[in-house]
Amino acid sequence: MPYPIESEQLTTADLANVANARERQQDAENEYNGKTRVSDEEHTGPLLAHEFSDDMRVQWDKIQTGFVDDPQVSVQQADELVAAAIKKLAESFAEERSKLEVEWSKGKNVSTEDLRQALRRYRMFFQRLLAI
Repeated sequence: MPYPIESEQLTTADLANVANARERQQDAENEYNGKTRVSDEEHTGPLLAHEFSDDMRVQWDKIQTGFVDDPQVSVQQADELVAAAIKKLAESFAEERSKLEVEWSKGKNVSTEDLRQALRRYRMFFQRLLAI
């Protein structure tokens, strides 16, 4: 099933505005705590589901093909497609965190292994993001 671009058009600027507030808070925390270095690790594996990625590639091909007829629309659609991919990625991390928070709110202990895997996934993504 294709992943349509939402009717409420999301742009990379929208995502940046939300991220800016978080970034300022994180910068203050990093300054206070000092920057920690994470060891290099191989960054493999997809960040998004294959079906979603395949659909996004198909949509990209259509956008790129349409550039000849309407470059401005193609650039707008490209921005929306990138924003949709970023949103989907953020949702996957939020869903993972939500699952952990549900366990915490029930007073249950989340296993150290589950927490280690979650942190590992964040670290791998973060390192990949900075390497781009």
